[in-house]
Amino acid sequence: RKEKFKSHHMNSLNIYNEKRNQFAVERNTPKQLVEKVSGDIAKLLNRKRKALERLAREAEDIQREHPWQDGIKVRSTSDDDDGENLLQNPNSLSLEFVDDPNFKNKVNYSYTAVQIPTDIYKGSPTILNELNWTQSLERVFIENSREDPSLRWQVFGSATGVTRYYPATKWRAPNKIDLYDVRRRPLALIFLSGSVSGLTLKLMKTSVIEMLDTLSDDDYVNVARFNEKAYAVVPCFTTLVQANIKNKKIFKEAVMNMQAKGTTDYKTGFQFAFDQLLNTNAPRANCNKMIMMFTDGGEDRAQDIFEKYNWPNKTVRVFTFSVGQHNYDVTPLQWIACANKGYYFEIPSIGAIRINTQEYLDVLGRPMVLAGERAKQVQWTNVYQDALGLGLVITGTMPVFNLTTDGDSKNQLILGVMGVDIALSEIKELTPRYKLGANGYTFAIDPNGYVLLHPNLQPKIINFREPVTLDFLDAELPDRNKEEIRRQMIDGKAGQRRIKTLVKSVDERYIDEVQRTYIWSPVEGTDYSLGLVLPSYSENHIKANLSDQILQVQYFESLLPNTFESEGHVFIAPREYCKDLELSNNNTEFLLNFIALMEKVTPDSKQCDNFLLHNLILDTGIIKELVDKVWKNKDLNTYGFMTVFAATDGGITRVFPKRASDTWEENPEPFNASFYRRSLDNKGYIFRAPYPNDDILNPENDTIGILVSTAVDVTIGSRNLKPAVVGVKLDLEAWTDKFKILASNHTNSNRQSSQTCGPTSGCEMDCEANSDDLLCYLIDDGGFLVMSNQKDYMNKVRTFNSKVDATLFYALYNNSFYKRKQSYDYQSVCDPVPSSNTGAAPRGVFVPTIADVLNVAWWTSAAAWSLLQQMLYGFAYQSWFMTDEVDAEGMESRESSCVTVQTQFYFSNISSSYNILQDCDNCSRLIHARRINNTNLLFVVAEKLSCDSCEIEKLSQVETECILTHKCAFLALVLISEIMIHIFLFLFQENTSDCGRGHSFRPSPLTLLLLQLLLLCVLAHPSV
Repeated sequence: RKEKFKSHHMNSLNIYNEKRNQFAVERNTPKQLVEKVSGDIAKLLNRKRKALERLAREAEDIQREHPWQDGIKVRSTSDDDDGENLLQNPNSLSLEFVDDPNFKNKVNYSYTAVQIPTDIYKGSPTILNELNWTQSLERVFIENSREDPSLRWQVFGSATGVTRYYPATKWRAPNKIDLYDVRRRPLALIFLSGSVSGLTLKLMKTSVIEMLDTLSDDDYVNVARFNEKAYAVVPCFTTLVQANIKNKKIFKEAVMNMQAKGTTDYKTGFQFAFDQLLNTNAPRANCNKMIMMFTDGGEDRAQDIFEKYNWPNKTVRVFTFSVGQHNYDVTPLQWIACANKGYYFEIPSIGAIRINTQEYLDVLGRPMVLAGERAKQVQWTNVYQDALGLGLVITGTMPVFNLTTDGDSKNQLILGVMGVDIALSEIKELTPRYKLGANGYTFAIDPNGYVLLHPNLQPKIINFREPVTLDFLDAELPDRNKEEIRRQMIDGKAGQRRIKTLVKSVDERYIDEVQRTYIWSPVEGTDYSLGLVLPSYSENHIKANLSDQILQVQYFESLLPNTFESEGHVFIAPREYCKDLELSNNNTEFLLNFIALMEKVTPDSKQCDNFLLHNLILDTGIIKELVDKVWKNKDLNTYGFMTVFAATDGGITRVFPKRASDTWEENPEPFNASFYRRSLDNKGYIFRAPYPNDDILNPENDTIGILVSTAVDVTIGSRNLKPAVVGVKLDLEAWTDKFKILASNHTNSNRQSSQTCGPTSGCEMDCEANSDDLLCYLIDDGGFLVMSNQKDYMNKVRTFNSKVDATLFYALYNNSFYKRKQSYDYQSVCDPVPSSNTGAAPRGVFVPTIADVLNVAWWTSAAAWSLLQQMLYGFAYQSWFMTDEVDAEGMESRESSCVTVQTQFYFSNISSSYNILQDCDNCSRLIHARRINNTNLLFVVAEKLSCDSCEIEKLSQVETECILTHKCAFLALVLISEIMIHIFLFLFQENTSDCGRGHSFRPSPLTLLLLQLLLLCVLAHPSV
């Protein structure tokens, strides 16, 4: 039967040779491709940089000229007052929005829009003045867009929390741009006092978690608790570690599980902190160094520690946070912060956490402001999900400084950050996607090794709170070669290397061992590095040469639905062939849209991608000839074929006969189809059982088809390429009967004389006659069952063989027929896990007993003033009687991102046949296994086990959540790179006089006296 496949394949080769004059074979030169794409990306980023510089410059000038208005107020819709009023923002205006495909949103080009976080009071003079002067940015945004129509969102994020963006659109999600994700970041050590408990401890844990969220991958951090001694909350984090998402999750879990113990010794804590910061063997960002201490009180100033480690240069800033309700003296905490160029904050309640754990960044920004133009450098964010609908984006950011003066003193404040978005789709458009073939691709990484571009960058959950950080070594199956490639790219070096590596199939069921050429080069003017991956068969590509318009029309006609009945159904890849082509997830609808457009434009139109369009039409003609010369002349049923098909690099997939399209479930984009990509990477015929679905579980309802495909390997001159894949779908039932005959030592003429197997008698191998005693399997290279001689195994086809016969598959693995590969998926989705660290209750309210109320001394205690203070906060924020979760992660029950471990199996290098004697507890059996040449199949014949138990490792391919019992195991999965960035520390005379003062509510003596008199009056006259 293999000859029928071979005939199908050879006819495809002949057709390409016959059509030789209709296309050219062009060379893909990796080095030139990388240099061109790298240069194009550099030009794109440079245009955005110029737009940012203009925006920052204009913003500083506008703010400097803006007169501060103390009497500014919000104007209501009926307000006709001509006084000092705030201009209404677009959300309060009746605006018309129009669809813009560049923004994937409805926008208004005449206005900017404003978003203010809900925890910021919109009526304060600071916010209203901010809104007033930023209104003038509207003009600059509009002029920028006219100069560069490719600009996407332009954003100003102010230090006060105001975000103004252009063009205007309705806000769909919070935190469009987190100001604190785009500033320069610190090297931080966070300390928690070990003597706290109760509500204060919960406040402290939540504060630390919020603090961790302000850090990015450019930071290095550690968290420790201290009482009589200091301990790292994560024991294996003995030095500062990179503040990436993985490490921050480990920190958060450790912090939430922390318990209060002992008393507080500040000296012990600060000694540990400075030892960490002065450790020269640990990786670090070489930028701001700081210590943050969270405590509920203490009297020690630890002055001798600061004299030893930090004075007189004060290169480490110290920030102190007084957490919870208390009435102790905060002067020591204030002194510690002021004496070390830091700041003192108070966090009395849940509502104060977010603001007070972010304001430290104003202090860190002082040297930047004083450095002026030298500090104005464009920084590019990690990849993240755009809250306004652009999909995955990066944002270029630049600081905006306050240039006003206070007398002779220069201002030290950062006004905010200006940002310009770039959709990753814009960058992808600069890459030669379809000239590289299905398994060739470009990728780019940032200085942390995270991918900016990669075909495997596909986050499954839209999360606006966290960046999309996927390491290059997590995007691919890692090996030592790739580790070295990553290191050189981070170091800004160029290089090229041909390697043997493993790749995972699109459907994640298979592993292939392949040859790939990696070439990489830095992107000039940025910290990015661009890479290109190319298999040898993609070093050349076809470029159609269809100048004959009559021929174009002839080929195009076979795309029309009225030809499908005689020539088979056509699927076309959903590519952007022309600018006006409307995309659709329904391929039939997309084809009709394509045909309708082609009736209006020609393939040579300027609005179309001529390369894509001409190659599509050429492939249509080539496959049509295959239909006419081969497919139509064959009776498929005679060969047990349900379907014949062909798919091409040009984007055509034709399935014959037409009725077969009803059950065709392969991706219409060949480059995303697993069978297509695996056929290119493997020699011979690739068998694949159908994917699990309801029809397969009930085979009586439908005929099960086994997909068999092979690449069309064309040599033109001295150039080799694989421009297409052809194949058939086998009728499983018909081919199972053929398999039983083929898997026998007997011909049809003498089968009746075959010997029957028995427990005491041997027999010749006959997979049909001896099916009661012999198990005969065809297993593919991933370990999935393709065929069996067992009648009741028909519904187990496509099942991982360990589920069918666990002991047999273990024997195959144990005897090196298969290798096992484990990998981690950092973009997986897992079910929500309820948190045990949360509880709904009024926000930190102490509930006194009746005895407490009747005790006059209680009113003068800290508890009374704590309750009074909570009441006043509650009345002010209308939230005292609302329940709130103290867990920083919240209680929303929804799917979350997680890490899963995947296990795939693949063939070893064994090519000959082997006999295996498998011993179990009380029995043994003989297993015969042999690779079938030129296929991905293993033929296995085994005796049935006569006993029920066999002690083996049960192998599985099921994807499971990776729950590491020892969190430090993550360290083996993360490669930390040292980040070298320009810094502006202590180069200028900084004014540190503003270092924080107590702002919590303090009871006045008069109020205390009045309350005591009132209580005495009630007790003296209980009937009143």
